[in-house]
Amino acid sequence: MGCVCMKQKLRYNQKAALAAQTCFNVKDIEVLYELFRKLSSSIVDDGYISKEEFQIGLFRNSKNQNFFADRIFSLFDTEHDGLIEFREFVQSLSVFHPDAPQTAKVNFAFQLYDVRDTGFIEHVEVKEMIVAFLNESDVLLPDDIVETIVDKTFKEADLGGDGKIDPEEWKEFVARNPSILKNMTVPYLKDMTTAFPSFVLRPDIQDEINNIP
Repeated sequence: MGCVCMKQKLRYNQKAALAAQTCFNVKDIEVLYELFRKLSSSIVDDGYISKEEFQIGLFRNSKNQNFFADRIFSLFDTEHDGLIEFREFVQSLSVFHPDAPQTAKVNFAFQLYDVRDTGFIEHVEVKEMIVAFLNESDVLLPDDIVETIVDKTFKEADLGGDGKIDPEEWKEFVARNPSILKNMTVPYLKDMTTAFPSFVLRPDIQDEINNIP
């Protein structure tokens, strides 16, 4: 899988290569390496982040099933082998950098909603994501209100009226509603230190990475 062995020091040429491919500089890569080492050893010290360890990094809980965390994990796991290696971790996290291209954020968000990986976003997928976000925020809404939200979304986004949102329709929809990408930027990634505050993909979750058990 081409993973950098966690038992060895990350070589400069490896750091430089990742820096060239992402929005991070070499110093950032070193900070992310230490973060990755902590996450990848939180359950099993094998040099990879498992789904359970990823769940701990996001929500400090590896036992509860979480739809949102599963979706993020599947997108970070670009090799689709059930584990995240350091290269995947850095390249995927780069999308959340404040300097990442808007197109990268739009495409990642589209994939996040395209739960069934069909190349389209369908009504049921939008509903699943909305319910997941509400659950993470401990917000309960009646099903009819959720349906109203989904219907409103499709009325605005599904320009072709075929019951599906394709990538171009999604791009136009996001352009008209930029707040959709609010959680696609993590300000901490702009100015990291060795005391990186937390591994979060949502700015409202502020758990310290140093408190991971």
